[in-house]
Amino acid sequence: MQDSRILSTFQDLASAPGKRPLQDMPALPSDVVLVFDTCQAGVVLRAVLFVEAIVCVAALFGVQSLLGWVGQVALLTGAALPAVLLWLLAVCGLKRLMARWSMPVQTGVGVLLGGFCSFYGFGLLVWMGLVGSEPWLAASVAGMLVAAVLVTALIWRAKAREPAGTAARLAELQARIRPHFLFNTLNSAIALVREEPAKAESLLEDLSELFRHALAGSNEAVPLHQELDLAHHYLAIEKVRFGDRLQIEWSLDESASSAMLPPLILQPLVENAVKHGVEPSPTGAVVRISTKRRGSVVVIKVTNTVPAGSGVKGNGLALDNVRQRLALLHDMQGQFQSALVDNIFQVRLEIPL
Repeated sequence: MQDSRILSTFQDLASAPGKRPLQDMPALPSDVVLVFDTCQAGVVLRAVLFVEAIVCVAALFGVQSLLGWVGQVALLTGAALPAVLLWLLAVCGLKRLMARWSMPVQTGVGVLLGGFCSFYGFGLLVWMGLVGSEPWLAASVAGMLVAAVLVTALIWRAKAREPAGTAARLAELQARIRPHFLFNTLNSAIALVREEPAKAESLLEDLSELFRHALAGSNEAVPLHQELDLAHHYLAIEKVRFGDRLQIEWSLDESASSAMLPPLILQPLVENAVKHGVEPSPTGAVVRISTKRRGSVVVIKVTNTVPAGSGVKGNGLALDNVRQRLALLHDMQGQFQSALVDNIFQVRLEIPL
């Protein structure tokens, strides 16, 4: 199935039907908890815009003309911009160390670094002779206050992931054990017990793996290869149910397997491909999962054919859920797109490596 026309600029790898994803890798230590992270492009952009907005408002005090305001904005930006960029860089560079500290310590260090960076930014203006007085204390306190606001906002954003992840996990667990899916799977196993016992055993093992992943401990992120392994077990079960009507193609780039995703984010996309591609079609459909590393970005595509004239029906909850969870984890660095072109539906995800 050629899907390079849909949401994609790279050529597909050669199909490798039946290729199993990589085995599980060890998870990160449970004692690593980073309450705020400044290493994301979206965080950097918002922090810079927030500080620049403060500068623009502060410059309104004590000026009599538009030209005077512009000059004051330029002067304050000369101190604020280097300070905020230094703060973002320092916190990003120290994140592995800070992750082992308690939340109050992380917060305190972030605020103190804000004061130090503001001291540095103001010092640049003094060194260049752009300011006559030297209110060092006021500059440092202002930097600490701005840093405290940024840290608080980042902590709130990090906490927002927890209920979203929990709700998504419960939704996926309910979908995974929904009665008709479990009923169909067990009926398929019963039908195979006498004639093909080995196949029945494999089917039950795949079902067991689905439950194991659904009931496993909750993590903020899991490696891509783990999500692919889960998709393989699900498709193996549906393959028994639909037989030749379900054609599965794998095109996996092993160098992309370490990319991090929210847990159980690929599963609803694969389920949608089966539900909207295979179930309504008397002749079946092709479901294709591909991954490719492009520099520091990993592109994941889930593609399926759909019956002519049927379109892709549904309330879009699964796609919205995936889009929101991806944004929570990777912010602006995570991209989500979907499109239907010439009876081929594709969902495309881009995540940083």
